[in-house]
Amino acid sequence: MILARLPLSDPPLDPSGDEARSWLRQELLHPEYHQQNVVEQVITWLQRQVDRGVEAASHAPPLSTFAAMLVFLLLVGGLAWLLSRVRRTARQATVAGPVLADETVTADQLRSRADAALAEGRHAAALVDGFRALAVRQVERGRLDDLPGATAHEVAGALATAYPEQRQRVGGSAALFDQVLYGDRPATREQATVVLALDDELAGRR
Repeated sequence: MILARLPLSDPPLDPSGDEARSWLRQELLHPEYHQQNVVEQVITWLQRQVDRGVEAASHAPPLSTFAAMLVFLLLVGGLAWLLSRVRRTARQATVAGPVLADETVTADQLRSRADAALAEGRHAAALVDGFRALAVRQVERGRLDDLPGATAHEVAGALATAYPEQRQRVGGSAALFDQVLYGDRPATREQATVVLALDDELAGRR
């Protein structure tokens, strides 16, 4: 882009480092560099490749055309998979909601629901209700302040202060809660069991 804007009749240039950086900054100020985001640029590039592929296929043998189409489809599929992973990761990294829903329920009730869900193989529900039981139980025991809108991260921070030796396990359980409830990730039986075991251990402390 930079060289294309220089007059062809000019002699070869040998700019200094400062001059080259200045030219680059001036070039990047042009609006075409700021009109599209990365995804749009990729889509535009793919459209160009499709147009070129169609034009080239009209003059190529059938076997070569088939091979080119196959490679192109693999590239498109790989790009779609990559974009879906990026969007999902971004959503998981930014989305966080409160631990408790708008309901009045005791820790024992939540734990009973978690145990029932675990027995039925509903591991995600067991993990979510298990972490909620853990949080409510610590509120009932006076180890946490009653903050209805608290996020899992905030609950984990408060629990880590109350139980510093369990900081890693508490943080891991809170991360699993967010990933399962707000990140649409599946949960395993082992993950749900880890959260329930942490509730049991903290419940037995004085």
